[in-house]
Amino acid sequence: MSEEPAEESTEPEPDDALHSEAALTAAIEEVCQSKAEEFHLLGYEQVTAVEIWKCVSQKYKEIPPLHRVINDVLTLKTNVFMNWLMIRAYTEAGPDDDQLPSSKPHRS
Repeated sequence: MSEEPAEESTEPEPDDALHSEAALTAAIEEVCQSKAEEFHLLGYEQVTAVEIWKCVSQKYKEIPPLHRVINDVLTLKTNVFMNWLMIRAYTEAGPDDDQLPSSKPHRS
């Protein structure tokens, strides 16, 4: 009689889950940094990896598989990013930010 090897548990241990989440985060950060550097070469020198991530991830309700995230980052076009940046600038501006100073004289 030959003994069959015991089957290993397929469920990740809590430490493995943290490790894989950290590895995924590191991979996403690296790809976003690479895209930011690509934009720098194209003349958009103020672009950061964080802004790239915010632009790409805004459409996600939950984080999709890694291959889709990486594809979305690597295929991000400058015009899409600049449109996102412009909309963000308008939506983050408060209602008083776009008004000219009052031309009424001050009463003493």
